[in-house]
Amino acid sequence: MDKDALYDYEYPDLDPLPTKREAEIIPPCDPTADDRLYHICITAISLVVMLILAILARRTKVGDRQKGLPGLLSPVNFLDHTQHKGLAVAVFGVLLCKLWGLIISPNPLPFTTDTENKQNWVILGVFYYPALYYPLLACGTLHNKVGYVLGSLLSWTHFGVLVWQKIDCPKSPLIHKHYSLFSSLPQIACLAFLSFQYPLLLFKGLKGTEKNNATEDLGSSYYKDYVKKMLKNKPSKLSATSTETPKLPQRILDAVKSYIYTPEEAFRFPLKLAISGVVSFITLYQVALLLISTVVPPLQLARSGVDEDIANVLAGFKIMLSPDKHEVVRIVVYYMWCVEVCYISSMTLSALVNLAMLMRSMVLHRSNLKGLYRGDIYNVYNCQRSIRASRPALVCWMGYTSFTAAHIFIGMIIQTMVFFLCLLVAIFLIIMPILHGQNLILFQILLSMWPFWLMIILAVLIQHITGRFCFIKKTAGTRDLDNRGNLFLLTYLLFPVNVLIGVLLAVWRLIITALFNIVHMGRMDISLLNRNVEAFDPAYRCYAHYLKIEVSQSHPVMKAFCGMLLQSVGQESNAAQRSRDAEEGIQLVQQEKKQHKISSAKRARRHWQLLYTLVNNPSLVGTRKHFQRQTTESFLNGSLNRSAKEGSKKEVATKEAEAAASN
Repeated sequence: MDKDALYDYEYPDLDPLPTKREAEIIPPCDPTADDRLYHICITAISLVVMLILAILARRTKVGDRQKGLPGLLSPVNFLDHTQHKGLAVAVFGVLLCKLWGLIISPNPLPFTTDTENKQNWVILGVFYYPALYYPLLACGTLHNKVGYVLGSLLSWTHFGVLVWQKIDCPKSPLIHKHYSLFSSLPQIACLAFLSFQYPLLLFKGLKGTEKNNATEDLGSSYYKDYVKKMLKNKPSKLSATSTETPKLPQRILDAVKSYIYTPEEAFRFPLKLAISGVVSFITLYQVALLLISTVVPPLQLARSGVDEDIANVLAGFKIMLSPDKHEVVRIVVYYMWCVEVCYISSMTLSALVNLAMLMRSMVLHRSNLKGLYRGDIYNVYNCQRSIRASRPALVCWMGYTSFTAAHIFIGMIIQTMVFFLCLLVAIFLIIMPILHGQNLILFQILLSMWPFWLMIILAVLIQHITGRFCFIKKTAGTRDLDNRGNLFLLTYLLFPVNVLIGVLLAVWRLIITALFNIVHMGRMDISLLNRNVEAFDPAYRCYAHYLKIEVSQSHPVMKAFCGMLLQSVGQESNAAQRSRDAEEGIQLVQQEKKQHKISSAKRARRHWQLLYTLVNNPSLVGTRKHFQRQTTESFLNGSLNRSAKEGSKKEVATKEAEAAASN
């Protein structure tokens, strides 16, 4: 009778002994579409595409100006909320996947196999891949049919070659045999979207339904709709029931809704926030795949390789799990399986937590932007801040999307490690001892300290009960202290016990603070520090500066006002052109007088609107002679502080009166 049959005979209700499984050796695979040759060809094609786009850009006129090469070098207006976000989001997703493979792969660039100078090649690749995929983004800049055709061909080439390579070589020796295939799925999805989007834009351009207007940002109806909805919203009147505390089911429902983002018709996310959301999701997927691929297969391989020699190894450390070696093998395999389950559960929990945090961030982003749009600065920042562009704000705005991906990466790794340790403690020190009724070490330690725990519980109960029934009295609907002498005596007597309770509270505070910071590590929209020192949190500081640039440069009301001014100027120019081409006559003269009066009224109204705008423009305050003598305290959020202005006037009047009295 062999070993497995004997084991089944003695332990019929247990699993059979694991058989040793050797690690599968995956040889290097060279796809038919050679990666080095492909990159040489696609780089040359990208250069040709950029030259064609540059020639087209020089011939394309926007208004009275030529767009030229500078317009081509700015393929995306990150401050335009009305443009199509799909192209930019997909290109950023492709770029992130390539940069992720750049760090993981032993050969950062396909042009060389030099592994000694990997660091230098990684630095070169950081700049090579953005330049390689730049034409994919630039093809949609000109809103031109030729650009859409070039974008379609380029995206089809990238997509087709990548799928070809993965079909030829689905397995690779990198980390895990299927890691390279699963890691490239987001890149394939983004390239597939580009391969579909560019032909769709070309089809719309041929039908004439695609908007080809460089001033689409100001000419869009989105900003006007936002202003109309803002003006229609009336402040809700507080009812008598609004002051009541909501019930527990309602509070739970409100908490769940706060983590679910529902789109609003009159609000669109800025382009960089949309890119940050997709980049965060791709980063989450890549990190989860990396954590699974690097840990779970080695654990499974080690579990399958456990044999009877493990009993001798444990005996060398004076660990006797069972006198039977078969039973020792079963116990070790079971423990290793529990470790594997704990790790997979911790990684899954970390991914779910980050997804919930991402949804919550989207809701909070919208709330913060809408609050700053209506000037509610204090509730967003908890202090008065000037909403204007600055050098630190501009730097933070440029790197916000990249910083978000980095924080998701670090946060998920830390969360997985902490959750894994917590689950190991819960499984091996609490759950398994209870199920098996042995190795109750933790419970034995806690049980041996029962007098201490009894004293703590009684002290807490005494303070709460006496505080409820003895030391608080209700009189005419109000509450006040009672039996103050006994209260002071009990406070003195319970001082030593409260010191011990304070130690437990300090430990619990440390645990809660650490868990909160670990869970929210991947979020930049909230500070992990106190509100008074939140400026020392670099992530939140970056987010606060990012909001400044978005609000100061893309305020919907400001853009709606500018669009209306441009529209009125265009209407007046068209009216003047029609009046010059009209026939002469008495009726024409009367119509001209009437139009002249109407245009004069419009011109006067526009002059007053321009004057009001210039007076309240924060960027022009410092250039006025009247305000150059004002101190920095006279300005609040870029506007003149009226109280400071009155104080300065009083000071000037006082000085003039003193001078007149001395004379």
